[in-house]
Amino acid sequence: MEVAVKMEAFSPDGEEETVDAWYVISLDCFSMVCRDARTHKAYSVNPLVVGTVEEQALYCMGKNAQNRRKILALQSLSRVPPSSEEAEELHHTFLKYGRVDQPYSLQSDQMWMGDTKLEITMTMFPQERNVHQKVFGGYLMRLATELGFSNACLFTKSRVSFHSLDSISFRKPVNIGSILRLKSQVLNTSCMGELPVKIHIRVQANVIDMKTGLEDSTNDFRFTFAVIDDESERHETPKVVPRTYQEAMLWLEGKRTLEIGRQIRAST
Repeated sequence: MEVAVKMEAFSPDGEEETVDAWYVISLDCFSMVCRDARTHKAYSVNPLVVGTVEEQALYCMGKNAQNRRKILALQSLSRVPPSSEEAEELHHTFLKYGRVDQPYSLQSDQMWMGDTKLEITMTMFPQERNVHQKVFGGYLMRLATELGFSNACLFTKSRVSFHSLDSISFRKPVNIGSILRLKSQVLNTSCMGELPVKIHIRVQANVIDMKTGLEDSTNDFRFTFAVIDDESERHETPKVVPRTYQEAMLWLEGKRTLEIGRQIRAST
């Protein structure tokens, strides 16, 4: 199911409660999966009956989001190699930054992707449990948002604002008493000259086995933050440079996400 939620607030400057007196805070789109509680298999969902023109427009928006998600899944870098244009860009990056025989010193406006990591490790206590006696998903989202926000501020040396939650994945539940490690990393930044500057960050949540030290991934969050443009505190936002092939794939994922965000905002 494709579910859209629009959050609006009443403008304090509005004298009368009219349509113009409300402004949009956020527009959120969710993809929900319906499963049988006993068999955990797919469960049928009642089809929607579309009546008005407004309902037809909303239905088309959900259908477009569903088709876009399917296309992106087929083009995922975990399934297929980068496109020819992306491969050419990566090769150019390797020739400029990655050659062992010709070590490259980064400029002041550049930073190795591996140096943009920030993490926290916490114990999950019972007060954050849900009705299923697992850690509440909203609490995990809050921790990931705060860590991503802090990383964006440290990376840009500026104040930032939340721009979008691009994707979130709940792979496994987190048990009460677990030791949870959240790792954040800057994947990419917006094109030069684009204002405000946007930073795409990944936050991964892993449960640590105390006996073996092995980590099991439970959640994956992707955020985009925007630099707050302040003339008195303006800093040059560095560009992240991948060093390994794995980092290069994450760098491409971040670039794709920023481009998709531009396309969505341009169409709304």
